[in-house]
Amino acid sequence: MADEDTASSTTPDQLGYEQARDALMEVVRRLETGGTTLEESLALWERGEELAKVCQRWLDGARARLEAALAAEQQEGDKEGGKGGE
Repeated sequence: MADEDTASSTTPDQLGYEQARDALMEVVRRLETGGTTLEESLALWERGEELAKVCQRWLDGARARLEAALAAEQQEGDKEGGKGGE
């Protein structure tokens, strides 16, 4: 529960991927459960949108790193014998 409290009091940009994902899942759970006022629901929705953007940035960054590593491996293979296209 302490992790949830920390995640809800932290700005989304300060969260790691797993923290942002877990906080987003909690927002979705609370919205699906209902029982909140319109104002609370809107605040939850806005936080969820921010958290989703943070998660997407983490995933985009991971994809870029993976593509860069694969491209570097491809170039290295091309230099060492032209086997990089296999």
